[in-house]
Amino acid sequence: MNTHSAQTPLDPIQHQRRFFERFANRTLLVHDGFPTGWFEELLKQPGGGGHFRIDTRIAPGSPPTPVEWVVHGFVLPLDLPKPLLMRIDRDCLYLRHLQKNGCCAHPSEILWMLDDIRERYHARLQVGRGTFEPAMGMPLTENSIETPYGAF
Repeated sequence: MNTHSAQTPLDPIQHQRRFFERFANRTLLVHDGFPTGWFEELLKQPGGGGHFRIDTRIAPGSPPTPVEWVVHGFVLPLDLPKPLLMRIDRDCLYLRHLQKNGCCAHPSEILWMLDDIRERYHARLQVGRGTFEPAMGMPLTENSIETPYGAF
């Protein structure tokens, strides 16, 4: 029996468990809107429609959903440029912003970024019991993409 009413927030361990039940081994795009035409181009890419998206302009509910709890409580305080690509593993969340050369990277570059996001990230959130511990990675100014054909 669920002892939580609609107005009683779940505890952090419950939020974290529910977050992983839904999003483990998936990707999330954290954004505050996309440039004109960018989202449409994303949908044309292989797997482009398979990324979950959360718009940070929308305030979290009361209580927040598990994804709102993670994004608003742990990701946004890192103050990374948006949009952000988040790879969700059970032990770590890997974050890489999508800004390149003063604008948003082309959606076709996302798969290249995902290939090495565990080594080349801007921030990592290590999973703890009911929390996430941040660690910074490569400099925010660095966002080149490593491919078998070289970096670009």
